[in-house]
Amino acid sequence: MISIKNVRFGYNSRQVVLDDFSLEFTQGGIYGLLGKNGTGKSTLLYLMMGLLRPQKGSVTIDGVGTSLRSPEVMSEVFLVPEEYDLPSISLRKYVEVIKPFYPRFSNDLLEQCLENFDMTTDIDLGSLSMGQKKKVYMSVALAANTRYLLMDEPTNGLDILSKSQFRKAVIESMSADKTIIISTHQVHDVELLLDHVCIIERNRVLLNEPIEEKDQAVNLEELFIKTVKDPL
Repeated sequence: MISIKNVRFGYNSRQVVLDDFSLEFTQGGIYGLLGKNGTGKSTLLYLMMGLLRPQKGSVTIDGVGTSLRSPEVMSEVFLVPEEYDLPSISLRKYVEVIKPFYPRFSNDLLEQCLENFDMTTDIDLGSLSMGQKKKVYMSVALAANTRYLLMDEPTNGLDILSKSQFRKAVIESMSADKTIIISTHQVHDVELLLDHVCIIERNRVLLNEPIEEKDQAVNLEELFIKTVKDPL
């Protein structure tokens, strides 16, 4: 479980992003993390990864503070940030370098994910377009086979076909012990994937509910607009 308790975080004294903010993600399923620009979605993911430290409160994964960057915890968490670059080396070499950090890394799952994106393992990362790099990195993230996978705007920069391929890759890589948290503005791209929806404002959670089978037809964009306009 990921537990965020009474967290305060700001990039400077005049830019407080989160203040006395609490939220929990229980084990298993795909969460949609939604909110207006500036509500702290990306900041939350970096706090969960231990790349940022709360100024007050705590962020823990399975009871261990993420700011400790414990190898045992970090081996079970993978972050796909909104923006990143990849080194100009072969994919095989890249996998060889990062694989020791993720004990459950699956070469079979990597090949399966790449196949879903119409790509192979025999590629040079430096020769890829930005969209191709995104597909490769998401394939590596899924193949790391961690119990917690954090994704920030994963479908940005993907064309319509690639977005469909992304959904297929995520579904085929899921298992009962995995938790995926997707922060996005592109709700149409992911709404069919989600088991749970979480809508946040700067200092509070407006909605944190599972999506039941009977609710699968709910328009997530309409739900988001209604929730933000008329919070409980």
